[in-house]
Order: sequence, then structure tokens, then C-alpha cells
Amino acid sequence: MLDNKESFKDYLQKEKKYSLHTVTAYSNDLSDFEAFLKQDFDQDSLEDVNYSQIRSWIVSLVDAGISNTSVNRKISSLKSFYKFLLKIKRIQVSPLLKHKALKTPKKLQIPFSEKELDNVLNYIVYPEGFEGMRDKLIIDLFYTTGIRRAELIGLKVANVDLSKGVLKVLGKRNKERILPMLPVIQEQIRLYLSERAGLEEIKDGEFFFLTLKGVKLNDSLVYRLINMYFSNVSEKVKKSPHVLRHTFATHMLNNGADLNSVKELLGHSSLASTQIYTHSSLAELKKVYGDAHPRNQK
Repeated sequence: MLDNKESFKDYLQKEKKYSLHTVTAYSNDLSDFEAFLKQDFDQDSLEDVNYSQIRSWIVSLVDAGISNTSVNRKISSLKSFYKFLLKIKRIQVSPLLKHKALKTPKKLQIPFSEKELDNVLNYIVYPEGFEGMRDKLIIDLFYTTGIRRAELIGLKVANVDLSKGVLKVLGKRNKERILPMLPVIQEQIRLYLSERAGLEEIKDGEFFFLTLKGVKLNDSLVYRLINMYFSNVSEKVKKSPHVLRHTFATHMLNNGADLNSVKELLGHSSLASTQIYTHSSLAELKKVYGDAHPRNQK
């Protein structure tokens, strides 16, 4: 019979479908904590742990110079392990029930420039036929609506209303919101749907975006295509769907949209989440201010 650690690894691989790399990382974090318990508390069991012991491990990691981000990742591994123990009824309460993650510096997302978006949408050559039309529409939809990757992948044909020019998307915590579409997007959608109807086989017909084989898109495919097309026009290190969402928000703010409207379009529950996008518009504001104010004239 497998012990709890081995059962957990089995669960991550077979039920959660995690990669071998991720499973190894989780396993290593558990082993590190187990070694700490043995050394500092002369304790072998991971099941009888209390939060003060975990807190002692956190302190020891921080004292050893481990970054808050890395510490949070290790604790995330523990959280998953104790959730698993709850699931299989080996414990009654997780020792991490009331744990709050350590604060980490927010990573500054660098948006694409308007020039880069113009180049990727108007000057690079897309493949002929269905895939090229789909790929360009995906990029344009990210840029003109600020839609999340999961929302785009989960978009249903029934939720694309060309007569009203809107999309209905299902966001985080199953919260629905309505996104307006620009006329240029509506026209692209009509052309895309015409090409889509000509696919040899359609297996996941309820979903709007499909592969050439007629099945629903996946996360890695969408990430790869954004990375591939933007590699032709941008030298930025990070080229992803989230950077496109960030670009949408930044360009909207730079061109006069108010913060609350952008919040609603992005589907944020609070303005605090939207304010991370204001750094770029602030930089633009400073430039305009510096160029225009008489006291700054040479």
C-alpha cells in the first residue's frame, strides 16, 4: 500500500495530470519540510503537523535567504498535500487553513506598443485559410476586448451575438460579463465562421474557436501562437495572452478611457486590480506633461 506521499504523487500525476517536472517539485518541497520536521522537532509524521511548525519552517527559509516567491511556492506544495489528505480523510483540518502568503513585489508587465500591434495585425503574413484567419482573430480579440485566455478558449458560439455586436464571456468565479465588439472584429468573425463551417470534422461544435481537427483549443496552443506571431514584431522577453490583455488596458487608459470603464471591461472585482495597469498611462501622462508645460520649455 502506498504511503500518503506516494499516494499524493500518484494523485498529481493521474488525476490532476500535472507534468513530471511539477510533480517532482511538489515532492521535493514535501521532502524538504519532512527533513526540517525531523531535524528541528524530531518528528517523522507529516499528518500530525501544526501551523507553528510550518511557521518555523517559513522563518528558517527566509533566514536562509530564500525569496518570498520561492517560499510561497513551497507552501503552495504543502497546501496541496494537506488538501489531498483532507480529500482522503487522513486529517480533519488543514494546518494551513488560515495561512496568508508572504508579500511579493508585483512584476511589472511591459505592454506591447501601438506600433507592435499595428505590425502584427497589418503587416505580417498569416497562413492561408482557416488557421491564419483564426489566429489573426484571436490576436485582435485579445487586443480589442481584454479577454482572458481561459475566457477566449471557453467562448461558445451561442455567446457571440453579431446582431448586437457583443460577446458574453464567463470569467473568474463563473461571473458573466458582456463585451462590446468593434465593427472590424464583427467582420472578421463573419469570415472566420464561414471558414469554420468548411472544416472536415467538428467535434467540439459548441466552442467558438477550434483547431483544424475541429476540437476545442488548449492553453498551450493559444500561448504558442501569441508568442510565435509577436516574435516577428517584438523583442520583449514576455510575449503572452496576458501581456495582450495588459496591452489592451494600457492603451485604453493612454487614450483617455476612465479607470472604472476599463475595470468593467476586464472583469475585475475591484479597482485595486485594475490600478496595476496605470503605470504605463502615468508614464505617458508624464511625457505629455513634460512636453507641454511652459516651465519645462527650453
